[in-house]
Formats: sequence, C-alpha cells, structure tokens
Amino acid sequence: MAPALNSGDWLLFKRIDLRASGPGALEKLIGEVVLLRRRSEFGSDILQVKRVIQLTAGNSRIWVEGDSKDESTDSRNWGALERNEVIGRLLLRYKKGKKIAR
Repeated sequence: MAPALNSGDWLLFKRIDLRASGPGALEKLIGEVVLLRRRSEFGSDILQVKRVIQLTAGNSRIWVEGDSKDESTDSRNWGALERNEVIGRLLLRYKKGKKIAR
C-alpha cells in the first residue's frame, strides 16, 4: 500500500462517473485512492480523499478508509457509500517537488 498522504502533497484526480457503470468498474477501484463528494450533517457538500478497501451490498456499494486509521473518519463511521459519491480517482501525487507512483 502506498504511504499516507501528507499535508503539502499535491494530488491530481481524474473525474469518473460510476452511476451507470457495472460492478467491474467498482472492482477496479479496490486499493485505489479516490475523491469523494459527501453531504455533511449541515447540508453542504464536502470533498474527502480515501482509499477503497472493498465492495459491499452485492458489489454495488464501496467501503473506504483513510490511510491514517486512528485519525480518519470514513466508512467505519458512515458505513458503505453509494457509487455516485465517488467523483475521481487519483492519477498523480507530488510530494515536495517529486512525483510518487500511486
């Protein structure tokens, strides 16, 4: 597994739309870092970066966790997510001027 993301890292995501995709598209995301758009408890949208751990509920929902498990709010708190909450997949990560493979 790639190291946890750190403050100051630059991330480049590719937009994806999983609403009409089959289960195969979700399976390809296992182990990947994704960008999520979630509705906060106050009704506003928030963006979060998490790693896809597994598929649940007949492979139609995803389970995500942060790499820093003791400090992360993720599916352990919210449960599995709908596919439409995933809006991007990590393409590149830059750390202090050098590219790190994903």
